[in-house]
Amino acid sequence: MGSPPFGVEVLRHLLESSHEIVTVVTPPDRPRGRGRRTQVSPLAELAGEGHEPIPLLRPTTTRDDAFVASLKALQPDALMVASYGEILRQPVLDLAPHGAFNVHASLLPRWRGAAPIQHALLAGDAETGVSVQRMVLALDAGDLVLSSKTPIDGDENAGELLARLAVVGGQVAVQALDLLEVGGAHFTPQDPAAITLAPKLRKDDGVLDWSEDTESIVRKIRAFTPWPGVHTTLPDGRRLGIRRARPIPAASGDPGAVLSSQEGFCVACGGGGALSLLEVQPEGKTPMDGEAFVRGARMGSDPRLGAA
Repeated sequence: MGSPPFGVEVLRHLLESSHEIVTVVTPPDRPRGRGRRTQVSPLAELAGEGHEPIPLLRPTTTRDDAFVASLKALQPDALMVASYGEILRQPVLDLAPHGAFNVHASLLPRWRGAAPIQHALLAGDAETGVSVQRMVLALDAGDLVLSSKTPIDGDENAGELLARLAVVGGQVAVQALDLLEVGGAHFTPQDPAAITLAPKLRKDDGVLDWSEDTESIVRKIRAFTPWPGVHTTLPDGRRLGIRRARPIPAASGDPGAVLSSQEGFCVACGGGGALSLLEVQPEGKTPMDGEAFVRGARMGSDPRLGAA
């Protein structure tokens, strides 16, 4: 049971394993983007590949009794869940004799919730990983079966880290099923003293505050790329997305001021620091080099970002 992008790699590894997948459960395709076109889910496409396509169940909600009956009729030994996007009720959790297991992109109990990757980057964590936990009704609170650690690269953003963790997630999902199959799984309760929460992000979380220090802003840019994205406003009020930046030593000014004394696209921040904006995205356009943007932009004398 899952959804893209995280669930795709998990499914790919399960398909390549010795375990039999009796069905793939994923939400229905929904209209997306400005044109509101319905796009086929990559996870559904992957399930349909091969000589024997995997049957699909695509309920609008798992709370539907007919869905529960359809899933139960397949007599699964276990459920493996990866970024499904809906909290499962007890009748679903109970229908497989070996239980339901969730592949979660953090080292539980750290970062329980919907946005563990983003919150790990916001906090400046040096490492993260993937956990497989036996699901209970409480969010991400079940006993741990396996965890796999990985360091976080210094300039890695959330999209890049998600892609890496999805591969790790596929590996540990297969390992967990291997252990269940031979009766070798051990279940470790989570430490309640180590719990941190990773609530769902909102679109307006990406508004940039130039009064913050450079480290906080860089973390935010990494954590919110590609979604919800970090953005500011140009002097004329147009929106400007910021996708990559790095601190500039010995450069300062009023927060939000564009520093013409520095090479590239440099903006002053709080705490006496400044950032070089390496990659930006003008409103309605594709991402581009920050230095190329500032060379062609007409921002007037003494320009300031975020003031409009």
